[in-house]
Amino acid sequence: MVMIKDRIREDMKAAMRSHDAARLSTIRLLLAAIKQREIDEQIESTDDDILAVIAKMVKQRRDSVEQYRAGGRDDLAQNEQAEIDVLQAYLPQALTDDEIAAIIDEATAAVGLTGMAAMGKVMALVKPRVNGRADLGKVSALIKARLTA
Repeated sequence: MVMIKDRIREDMKAAMRSHDAARLSTIRLLLAAIKQREIDEQIESTDDDILAVIAKMVKQRRDSVEQYRAGGRDDLAQNEQAEIDVLQAYLPQALTDDEIAAIIDEATAAVGLTGMAAMGKVMALVKPRVNGRADLGKVSALIKARLTA
């Protein structure tokens, strides 16, 4: 099995060979973020760690796209969107709303509690299953809606 980090390095070499400056720049940013996390936490990144870094970078860029579009800077929004497209290639297939709802239902049943008191416990069960495959903010909102309904 090829580790994500090795795949990213191979993609960087391919981007260099094809003179794809935008892709190369994004991959270099990703590798730098991974390396920074390894240094900060004094660890060797696992695939799950790398997926968390990628998901965080995608979320940051989505926020930037919204800000740029609100400010009328579509040129900058397009650059950020291009980076999102490159980064998302490394993330696993996103979960559908129905799949997320099923995972939340399982976790809620496993916890056995209702109301907001169960929020933390349900989130603790759901997070590892959806990490890198769904926006955690959206998942949190769905859990909150489910627990208060």
